[in-house]
Amino acid sequence: MRVVLFHIGNYPVRSYGLVVALAVLLGLGVAMYLARDTKYQKHVPNLVMYSIVGALLGARVWHVFFFQWGYYSQNLSEIPAIWNGGIAIQGALVGGFIVAAIYCRIQRISFWELADVLAPAIILGQAVGRIACFLNGDAYGSPTNSGFGIVYPEGTMAYEEYGSQPLWPAEVWEGQWDFIVFAILLMLKNKEWPKGFLFLTYNILYASGRFMLEFLRGDSPRYALDWTAGQWTSVAVILTSIVIMTYFTLQHKMNRLTVPFGK
Repeated sequence: MRVVLFHIGNYPVRSYGLVVALAVLLGLGVAMYLARDTKYQKHVPNLVMYSIVGALLGARVWHVFFFQWGYYSQNLSEIPAIWNGGIAIQGALVGGFIVAAIYCRIQRISFWELADVLAPAIILGQAVGRIACFLNGDAYGSPTNSGFGIVYPEGTMAYEEYGSQPLWPAEVWEGQWDFIVFAILLMLKNKEWPKGFLFLTYNILYASGRFMLEFLRGDSPRYALDWTAGQWTSVAVILTSIVIMTYFTLQHKMNRLTVPFGK
């Protein structure tokens, strides 16, 4: 667990940035593989580049206004200072999906079909990205009050908050859950489903795991029902996804019933 892996001259190579870059590259590689021989393959490189910009903006907005507004409301000049840290994966997903939807509309391609193709690649990137959080000592858990847990070293945000006491491995378990979701999506992808089914399944599974693991987090303020912003976001994602999935499923059944005999 190292915040800075090594130096190139006076420039520190930070574990977080390096692993996030690796996550993006692995996600892109898997996305290209999943989109092979489809009309969407040529769109993947451009879409990823645009989505990264949207993801960074969304991640910062989410962190500032939903996770740490108490601090940033008193330090407005630091809101743009993303280089000092402070991004939220849920905001990154929202920002990236909004940009992807705009791109699909401009290119006149189906957002839902493309999202189904790319869903496993997205969750794989998230899984690898959580390794970056572990190495950086952020997204950490609360004290376990036992001998079990992760003891973070000096120089990490977790150590600054809790010192040398064992914390729940919240970010580690979330990364492991993401790998499980990745495997589930791969098993489902070769079957026929209504449009949007795989993408919405990814949303529901990821958000469900995130909701449960947020009970162990020690780095997030809590609001109504003693839930974190991450939990409220997860509930909103789950409910919205279920509604959309139900609509698409009913629409799919109706379309099959109305197909003329012999077609």
